[in-house]
Amino acid sequence: MAEAPKIELFVKASMDAESVGNCPFCQRLFMILWLKGANFTLTTVDMRRAPDVLKALAPGSQPPFLIYNGEVKTDTNKIEEFLEENLAPPQFPKLCCRYKESMGAGEDIFRKFSGYIKNPNPGLNNMLEKKFLSTLVKLNMYLETPLPHELDKNPDASESSRLYLDGDSLTLADCNLLPKLNIVKVVCKQFRNFDIPSELKGLTRYLKKAYEQDEFRYTCPNDSEILLAYDSVAKYLNK
Repeated sequence: MAEAPKIELFVKASMDAESVGNCPFCQRLFMILWLKGANFTLTTVDMRRAPDVLKALAPGSQPPFLIYNGEVKTDTNKIEEFLEENLAPPQFPKLCCRYKESMGAGEDIFRKFSGYIKNPNPGLNNMLEKKFLSTLVKLNMYLETPLPHELDKNPDASESSRLYLDGDSLTLADCNLLPKLNIVKVVCKQFRNFDIPSELKGLTRYLKKAYEQDEFRYTCPNDSEILLAYDSVAKYLNK
């Protein structure tokens, strides 16, 4: 059997410099390595001190970055591709999606969320909230629509019963989207008292199931970390 690779993942540290900070890209790679079942060490990097290890290994880079058998990798998308290729069956599970549509599901949510939450003008709030909400509705529709493999089993299915974006197991698409949805949920509640509507059944089911999974729940930063990160950019609207 081939020797296990030596993997070190460097992620942004929290304000206390101990736990994981607010960074959806860091969480994405943390989830991927956990789901792969690979042995790896996790190092939190306190960006305020910009330690020598950062200057030496990846000058000018922000976490996340990865050292794989001594080789430094700094681009999140390329790291994801590299891990999928190198941590492959039979030793490690595949995490790529069956359907390319799953990879793009929810891709516009974070942009619309940013416009909504950073807006200082109460007069624009309703319009921006509707635009943001429409992206959640679109994702919900994807989650509620049966995928081809579900229709193969049950051609009359009118609603999907799958747990995640691409099926019943977490994939790369979920590792990309869920960290962002967690930020959206925490920040919208705090700054707009906005909850994801329970009428969006597919999305509600998806998030509920995801928070039950260790690979997601235990890679999330504390809510306080997320709120701290948004404190300088998110606007409270005093109506």
